[in-house]
Amino acid sequence: MYNREDSNMKSIGIVAEETVDLLPKTVKALQIEIVPVILNWPDMESMPGGNTFEKMRELERRGITSFGKTSQPSPMDFLTGYRQQLNRFNEVICITLTSKLSGSHNSASLARSLLSPEEQARVFVVDSLNVSCGQALVVLKAVDLINSGEKVREVVNTLQKFVHQVHLFVMFQETKWLEASGRVSHIVTSLIRGLARIGVRPLMTFEEGTLVPAGLKTRARDTADVLFKHFEKNSRKARQVGKKIRLAITHADDQESAVRLKRMVEELENVEVVQVNLINNVIGVITGPSTLAFAWSEV
Repeated sequence: MYNREDSNMKSIGIVAEETVDLLPKTVKALQIEIVPVILNWPDMESMPGGNTFEKMRELERRGITSFGKTSQPSPMDFLTGYRQQLNRFNEVICITLTSKLSGSHNSASLARSLLSPEEQARVFVVDSLNVSCGQALVVLKAVDLINSGEKVREVVNTLQKFVHQVHLFVMFQETKWLEASGRVSHIVTSLIRGLARIGVRPLMTFEEGTLVPAGLKTRARDTADVLFKHFEKNSRKARQVGKKIRLAITHADDQESAVRLKRMVEELENVEVVQVNLINNVIGVITGPSTLAFAWSEV
């Protein structure tokens, strides 16, 4: 679906952090430069498991109560990414995760200021106000705009409006990981656990870049069903007037629920599921295992 052979795509390159959940084949095909995020969790490194979430479950099984710590990319990390892309492309757009949850956007902006004046004029930084699959939709929108022939300033101006139109919703299986990360207080997580015991769970969303509750869902043990019903209701008006919807799904080692959500969504008209993939390690240590999320926007 996305092809670097388009001549205009060769003129504008993209940089994003490891927090963006794009399929590896998409990153490779589009020559997107991914800036690494530091994850420090010595206990997990020695755990068996095919992915981060299997290792987290093993830590729990063994009664190990440590948590992972992440560090935002440094300005030098972004600077390396910029220079890599400036060698390939005429101009560069860096699309960061929400500045409300991380200082990564500030690092990206500071890195730009370290470039020469001529290079600074070729680099643009956009706050996605999102993360994971939501950040991925912003990147894919940029690709669409570039492929359509828009110039870099036009792309950036459109993206700065588009970020407010991306809707990400998520349900967590367990909130202790969020609490350990400092994103949610102990009082809130205790309340969420109490509600979960009676089958009531909060649906969370990003609102102007901040993670907030989107409502309480009863009989919410089937997260795929809950997320589908929410999406079907909230996208109905757009779909009924023929607007195309793009949707991306991420999960924390719950492939079954993710695929089931994809199948339900694909039964709706005017909806395209562009990817289903595992939540990246950096966000995964905050969400915990079995988290299910999706993001959607009008194309």
